[in-house]
Amino acid sequence: MKTLELSKHASIRLQQRGIAPLIVDLLLQFGATERSGRDTTKYYFDKPARRRLRAYAGPLARLLEDHLDYYAVVGADGTIVTTAPRLTRIKH
Repeated sequence: MKTLELSKHASIRLQQRGIAPLIVDLLLQFGATERSGRDTTKYYFDKPARRRLRAYAGPLARLLEDHLDYYAVVGADGTIVTTAPRLTRIKH
């Protein structure tokens, strides 16, 4: 499995915000995506992404539910630029 490639900013934000690296891994594997600014992509959990995660994790998914309201911004080179709590609905 490939390790997460974090920018210095993202590393600091993960620590400050108490976001587990596991959540970022799950975001990248199961999260919905949308373009976000120049050459970046935003990953987040919408309803279909949460369903995919539940199908994969089974009963464990219930324990993760409280930790899924985050998003990650990933650069074109695959480096995670930042992570943050998702406080409002992402509008398309």
